[in-house]
Amino acid sequence: MEATTVDGYEARPGRPGPVTHNPFVRIAADLRDEWRTRGRYPPGPTTVSARRTYGIVHDPLSLLLDCYERYGPVFSTRLFHAKQVWMLGPEANQFILVGHPENFAWRQGSFADLIPLLGDGLLTIDGAYHDRARRVMMPAFHREQIEASTRTMVAEAERAVAGWRDGSVVDVYEWMRNLAMRIAMRALLGLDPDDGDHGASAAHHFERALAFYGTDAPVRVLRGPGTPWRRMVRSRAALDEILFTEIARRRADPDPSRLDILSLLVSAEDEDGSGLSDSEIRDQAITLMFAGHDTSTSTVTFLLYELAKSPGARAHLESELDEVLVGSPPDAQRLHRELPYLETVMDETLRLYPPAWVGPRRAVRTFEFAGHEVPAGAYVNYCSWASHRLPDVFDEPEEFRPERFERERKTALPRGAYVPFGGGSRICIGKRFGQTEVKLVAAMLSQRFRLELPAGHEVTVRQMPTLGPRRGLPMTVRLRG
Repeated sequence: MEATTVDGYEARPGRPGPVTHNPFVRIAADLRDEWRTRGRYPPGPTTVSARRTYGIVHDPLSLLLDCYERYGPVFSTRLFHAKQVWMLGPEANQFILVGHPENFAWRQGSFADLIPLLGDGLLTIDGAYHDRARRVMMPAFHREQIEASTRTMVAEAERAVAGWRDGSVVDVYEWMRNLAMRIAMRALLGLDPDDGDHGASAAHHFERALAFYGTDAPVRVLRGPGTPWRRMVRSRAALDEILFTEIARRRADPDPSRLDILSLLVSAEDEDGSGLSDSEIRDQAITLMFAGHDTSTSTVTFLLYELAKSPGARAHLESELDEVLVGSPPDAQRLHRELPYLETVMDETLRLYPPAWVGPRRAVRTFEFAGHEVPAGAYVNYCSWASHRLPDVFDEPEEFRPERFERERKTALPRGAYVPFGGGSRICIGKRFGQTEVKLVAAMLSQRFRLELPAGHEVTVRQMPTLGPRRGLPMTVRLRG
């Protein structure tokens, strides 16, 4: 498969062309497209409203659940300058993810905002090009790699709690963020975060680039010196230099014993013997870092938060861990086969706080859903966060109840009711890796410690780039007797 490079963009057969990163060009295009489809959107609050825009940016869950009650499973809102269509509930999720994915494109929706950092990774490509990339990458997530990653996770988790003492206060969000980064450096990129060179530098620049997506939307459109955009671009360039150096080194000196994802992508081949180019490997590696780092951080943090508020669930989990593990670190087999209550605790946490809370798409053709027409070109979103909290699907949805996900009850859920990892042919490729990390860290902490919430501490949720606690989550460490 031949490739040509034009203005720094590597074009390969089937690879989508570059998209503009000029926010004003995109705004003009959005307004033009909306004018062409005027009057054809589902009902909803679509007048220009600074108050509503602020609400959907800072507290989207309340607004979306209210619109669901008023308009049903498909409705429109206006976010900043553009209309957005929202589809909520099991049938909507199933329609988008499984039944009619051909109606939607990822790259033309809000995921285009990620391209400046991720490039053409699995989150920002469509069609046959996406399917080939996923097919080539799948062997990198087989059982042997997960088992090797589990050993890395145990070692890093042991290191991370070495300094914990009874009565100390730890911001578990920042603690888990650092741990997840170290695991990602070792298991995904095969770099040593303590080497003072590539590993440490890659971690620094990835965090610095990712911070761009945590800034407010009006700030993200700025492009001058000293702006978050400029800092992101500089860190992306530094990160690229590290990754391309590593890719070249591993091509020149292949080592079959290396089981980190980057090394496996370097050697991966499609059915016809073709592999991924250096640029494609870079894009997929950064995408996996983006998709895995923040999501694991978010899930472990909220899991510990909910256990601290639910002493019955915490006691049940501790009893299971004590009986099955008898004080030893968990391995991959036990994590996935012998700890069913831990599985339900994770599932219920992901129901309440799905890290990738929104699935933005763009309609590539006009379609109908629930009696309403959605025009081609419309921005369309499913929202697992809102769908998971619908009272007509989950009884008392605000309550933390791990028993909802006991095997029989989970199987009985309507199709599309529970979608923390997406669904269909684009379900998260790193799902098992992420589940392993979440369960392992939660198990190791619960074996040794009980984490308590400070009196009066209120947690509010922020949405970008994934769900997380605004202002962190300080907790008091107590040793288990």
